[in-house]
Amino acid sequence: MMYTNVTTITFFVITGFPGLPPKYYALVSVLLFLLFLAIVGGNALIIGVITYERTLHKPSYIIFFYLAMTDISFGIVTLPKVIAVYWWNDVMSSFGACFAQMYFVHSLGAIHSLILLIMALDRFAAVWFPLRYPVVMTNKMVSIACNLCVGLTFIRMVGIVLHALSLPYCNQNVITQCYCDHLSVTQLGCGENVVYVKTVALGNALVSLLAPLSFIVFSYSSIFVAVLKMSHTNRRYKVLSTCTPQILITCLYYVPRCFVYLSHNLGFSLGTDTRVVITMMYSLIPAVVNPVIYCFKTKDIKEVLMKRFKNGRLN
Repeated sequence: MMYTNVTTITFFVITGFPGLPPKYYALVSVLLFLLFLAIVGGNALIIGVITYERTLHKPSYIIFFYLAMTDISFGIVTLPKVIAVYWWNDVMSSFGACFAQMYFVHSLGAIHSLILLIMALDRFAAVWFPLRYPVVMTNKMVSIACNLCVGLTFIRMVGIVLHALSLPYCNQNVITQCYCDHLSVTQLGCGENVVYVKTVALGNALVSLLAPLSFIVFSYSSIFVAVLKMSHTNRRYKVLSTCTPQILITCLYYVPRCFVYLSHNLGFSLGTDTRVVITMMYSLIPAVVNPVIYCFKTKDIKEVLMKRFKNGRLN
C-alpha cells in the first residue's frame, strides 16, 4: 500500500465501546453521566474540605488535594466526549481536539503517578525519620514538589504529542476507544516512522509508570519492615491506619495497569471490547473510589466531615 507524506484526515471518529448494541446506548450514557457527576462531586468535596479546613493544611492532605485535582481533571477531559457519543451520537472529534485530549490524558496520568510517588515518600519519611519529618516534609516543600511534577510533566508531554503529530494521517480515522490516547491515534498513522514513534512513546510510558512504582514498592515494603520491628501494638496500628488509604489508592491505580501490560507482554490476547472496558475501568474507577477512601479511611477528614454534618443538623 502506498502512503502519502501529507495528512489528509481532518477529524477522527470515536467509537466508544465497539461491540455495544444500540439499544444500550441510552443506559450507558446515563451511567457515564452519573459516573462523571460522582467524580466531579466527590473530588470537589475533598478539594473544598482540604482548602477551607485549616486543621487539614498538612503535607499528607496537600498530596490528597493534588490527587483530587488530577482525578477531577481527568474526568472532565475524557467523559464529556464519550457521553456525547452515546447521548447525541456525536462521534466526530476534530484533529486538533483529539490531539489536545491525548496530551491531557497522558499528562494527567503521569502526574498522578508522580504524586503517588510523593505520597509514598511522605509516609516513608514519617515512619523511618519521625524526628526529622516536620523539618523535611513541610507544606511548602510538598507543594513545590507537586507543582514541579505538574509543570515538568506538562512540558515533557509536549514532545510526545508533537512526535505523534509528525506522522502523516491519510487513510484511517476510526478510534476504537472511548477517548483519544497515543496508542489508538498513532496506530492510524501512515508512513515508515509509525513503529519508531510508538516505541519512543512506550519507553516514555514505562518510565512514567515503572520508575515511580519501583520506589513506591520499596517505600511501603520498608514501612512494613518498620512496623514488624515495633514493640507496641498501638504504634503498629497507628502506622498501618495512616498508610492504609495511601496503599489502597496506589493499588487502585497500578494493579489494573500492571495487569494490562503483563498480559500483553506474556502473550495473552485481549479482545477490543475487553481492552476498552478495562482501560475505562482503571482510568475512571479510582477517581470515583478515591474520595470514598479519603472520607472513610482517613481519620482527620472523617472527623471534619462528621463535625460539619452534626453542626449542620444542630443549626
